[in-house]
Amino acid sequence: MRLQNIEINPTTNRLEIDIMNYMEVNKSFAIVVCDGKARLTELPEHGETKIVTHQGKVKRVKFDEGEDF
Repeated sequence: MRLQNIEINPTTNRLEIDIMNYMEVNKSFAIVVCDGKARLTELPEHGETKIVTHQGKVKRVKFDEGEDF
């Protein structure tokens, strides 16, 4: 699964993340937060990533990858 859960501290409601633990150096990534949950995903080198919402909430994250010919 591409999305990794990230812990949000319930007492402070803070998202504290050490980005070096999650991704390799020089990689692009996105953090999506909805309903008190946070998830991190690496973005594809060639392609697009769509965050689909419905009624103000995240429903899914779609990945469409390709490579130049």
